[in-house]
Amino acid sequence: MRMSKIWYREQSDMLYIRGPLARRVAMPTPFAPHIILSQKARTELQALVRASSTPQSLGLRARIVLRAAETATPTNLQIGRELGCDNHTVGKWRRRYLALGLAGLQDAIRSGRPRMIASSTRIQVISVASELPQDQDRAVTRWTLDEIVATLLDALHTETISRSSIWRILHNVDLKPHKSEYWLNRHDEDFDAKAHTICQLYAKAITSYEEGRLVICCDEKTGMQVLERKTPTKPAQPGRRERREYEYIRHGTRVLINALAVATGHIAWTIGTTRKATDFVAHLKRAYQHLPRMAHYDWVMDNLNTHWSLDVCRLVAQWCKVPFEPVKLKKGVQRRAFLGDPRHRHVFHFTPKHGSWLNQAELFFSVLHRRFLARGSFPSAKDFDRRLERFLKDYNIRHAHPYRWTYTGEPLVRDIPFSRTRRQQRQGRACFSPRPKPFERLLYAPRPYRRQAA
Repeated sequence: MRMSKIWYREQSDMLYIRGPLARRVAMPTPFAPHIILSQKARTELQALVRASSTPQSLGLRARIVLRAAETATPTNLQIGRELGCDNHTVGKWRRRYLALGLAGLQDAIRSGRPRMIASSTRIQVISVASELPQDQDRAVTRWTLDEIVATLLDALHTETISRSSIWRILHNVDLKPHKSEYWLNRHDEDFDAKAHTICQLYAKAITSYEEGRLVICCDEKTGMQVLERKTPTKPAQPGRRERREYEYIRHGTRVLINALAVATGHIAWTIGTTRKATDFVAHLKRAYQHLPRMAHYDWVMDNLNTHWSLDVCRLVAQWCKVPFEPVKLKKGVQRRAFLGDPRHRHVFHFTPKHGSWLNQAELFFSVLHRRFLARGSFPSAKDFDRRLERFLKDYNIRHAHPYRWTYTGEPLVRDIPFSRTRRQQRQGRACFSPRPKPFERLLYAPRPYRRQAA
């Protein structure tokens, strides 16, 4: 009897038998691996499926995994028929999820089209854009694509490179030489130590108050404009916001010097037209009279020269009953050291340079602007003073409370560069988005931040 020949065709996954018994038999396939999901993993996959912003491809892969994890243990063929895809597709994402978890549902990195621009040219483009125009002997002070192209042609002496190619090279490394922002060098070497000291005063303010020590924050709000709208403000109506006249009449300015008791939130104030050293001394006397009497006082303020004037030193010496020697207080460093002497009954703590945001009085000034100044219309300076006095008294009676201060004074250090965002992690470049989509929050963790001990 003639023996039948059996051979295998890879592309069809079938067994072919030739001869008298010629027939086509499906090749046996192994059982698909079973997937077991934790409650957290199942919730994440269901969130991907429900979210309208999830890409369709990612949603299909999540549905495949969820269906494969059911207790009925469906086969790849059954899942493929239900979801309208091939059984090989089901098996692929099943295996990828088992091997890599949620990250395995993303597209693998592809090589893409071969680069047409040499690596040395790309490096030269990035090098030019990373320097200032004047360093490349250009007449402009701001980079543009045309300027970069002209600089490269002078430097490389090669064939022309297009503006779009320059843009793509810079975009891939998240380099934007046409944009600029302000920044500030740290001018105070003891910034961290001073900030930590002030924050410790805030943290212990209530306990110190019970022990007879009061923490007071002083600051000035200058240039408060007394504005009168040319026509009265129209109140809000159903379907229409409050409307204010754009044009105004200016009746001068006022200065508010404020002292905030950190433990209670109560304030003492002085309203005037100037903020000279004599004005600040008068305010200190007023605050000392109106705030609770304590055995010790800690005054927090910024480095304005009126805060450490000779008149202030004279007042503190009188309060603390210590000798006042003007000869030893000629320089600002000497005066600040005298005012900050911890042996005195009144101790002054000065915020570090460019650190006035550490003063809690700024928090009250924010409340003052929102509730009183922003929408006010004042026909005269006298009316402004009267209404401001009423507002401050009402604040002390009804709204005064200690602010919840959460900053501890420890320097915040960014763990990784700001440009390494979620899109850069997966595609090699950055994309800034205020609200990441649900699938981005699941697949790409936010940038970690860590605190460094002072």
